[in-house]
Amino acid sequence: MGKINFDGKVVVITGAGGGLGRSYALDFAKRGAKVVVNDLGGSAFGGDAANSSAADSVVAEIKASGGEAVANYDSVEQGESIIKTAIDNYGRVDIVVNNAGILRDSSFVKMTVQDWDLIYKVHVNGAYAVTKAAWPYMLEQGGGRVIFTTSAAGIYGNFGQANYSSAKSALLGLGKTLAVEGGRKNILVNVIAPIAGSRLTETIWPEEVLRATSPDYVVPLVVKLCSEQSKENGGVYEVGASWFAKIRVERSEGFAFGVDKDIQAEDVADKWHEICDFTNSAPAEGIISTFNAVGKMVGIDLLNAKK
Repeated sequence: MGKINFDGKVVVITGAGGGLGRSYALDFAKRGAKVVVNDLGGSAFGGDAANSSAADSVVAEIKASGGEAVANYDSVEQGESIIKTAIDNYGRVDIVVNNAGILRDSSFVKMTVQDWDLIYKVHVNGAYAVTKAAWPYMLEQGGGRVIFTTSAAGIYGNFGQANYSSAKSALLGLGKTLAVEGGRKNILVNVIAPIAGSRLTETIWPEEVLRATSPDYVVPLVVKLCSEQSKENGGVYEVGASWFAKIRVERSEGFAFGVDKDIQAEDVADKWHEICDFTNSAPAEGIISTFNAVGKMVGIDLLNAKK
């Protein structure tokens, strides 16, 4: 792949006033993109007053380097307003990087309704609102690129993050579904799980770890996935500290009793080893692969079954 550039492209980056978002914005701008720098300017924990200085600072950096950028201070829940900023200023939107996020960590027993709701409003509702507003423009233009940001907590779960991990897991489902819907229209959607030092981690990680997990190590993956040359779609990637990896779901071969059998819980218990044996496992790549796996083991063609 040759030099990646975004001349004539417009990228919207949420939570771009610092950390990962700022690093994305600077690199996209350096590569010729016009950048909408969205940042509400609140704290890492949300729920406080907005501040325009974070977004303004990044816009000033981009302009000082000869790039084009405009600030937007809306909450990500106001997705239409964020995308309107792109359309009003640049007439199009080609790339959306859903990056904005907050933390409200607490053990489940101590978690409040506000802790739960606020995380969902920012991570899930916000990513939905921004992407939903951009989608019609991408369809009309004949393509686009969308990045959703999950986390290791969203993939594997993590103590004290029931709200955050479930919201991040929801973004996996949203990203996978939009990859299916958008792929046929050249709107390619991928999901990243970054390991990056930010205001969300600076209070818990030592300085040497924060340096090793600089946002600069995440940027190259996002830029690559958003390029016109990239045809990746529906992927999930872990990235950080100069390490890049793709994740897939694996399915055991399982055990089929036969649909003519009367199966009880005790039968399942007796075959538990076979059910969970990954010796002959295969990638679980989508709903079609599930239907194919069932068909192989049971002898029913679920894909072509017609009444």
